[in-house]
Amino acid sequence: MLRATVVIVFALLMASSCARTKTVKQVPQAPQRSVKTVKPGDTERGIASWYGEPYHGRHAANGEVYDMNSKTAAHRTMPFGTWLRVDNETNGKQVNVRVTDRGPFVGDRIIDLSHKAAQEIAMIGPGTARVKLTVIEPPRGEVVERYGVQVAAWEDKTRAETQKLAVQKNYKNVRVVESNETPRMYRVIVGEGTREQAQDLSQQLRKEGYRGFVTRHVP
Repeated sequence: MLRATVVIVFALLMASSCARTKTVKQVPQAPQRSVKTVKPGDTERGIASWYGEPYHGRHAANGEVYDMNSKTAAHRTMPFGTWLRVDNETNGKQVNVRVTDRGPFVGDRIIDLSHKAAQEIAMIGPGTARVKLTVIEPPRGEVVERYGVQVAAWEDKTRAETQKLAVQKNYKNVRVVESNETPRMYRVIVGEGTREQAQDLSQQLRKEGYRGFVTRHVP
């Protein structure tokens, strides 16, 4: 009789556990969107918001550490490194920002500005503003982000040059980059473009047996 009671209690506990498991809600995920190609002069209109704490000091989607005191922005689909002029259509103020992050994922908002950028166009108080975005060339002296795929690294420069010649049979823009590390390394880099282009190239290279990874290059 005691054994039967134990079995019944155990079965009830298992059923209760399963019931609780079924009621767990899944955390909604941010929608994934394709990165789009843009060129200087392209425009977009919509609502801008801004973000600061608690994101300050965390990694942005492009791998940089987010600094709310720099003029950067998050956009859903524009390539990382894209420069934008943001015009506040309410007061006529404008600021130039660089896309380093993904977002916003709220309603009809089209861009999240850093705290500093939001200050420049007087939207800290209101929190949001109707804006016009215009793709621009990188301002003189500002960061120009370019990315490639590192397929090998050698301490022997001759071996790196040999690897470069082999990769050049199928790919353009292959170069050997000398590092400042100790010991000195010679990195074989393929391609130079946006982060998204480098990611596509990395996938293609992996299909051909190269175990490369995307690396950032700032000329």
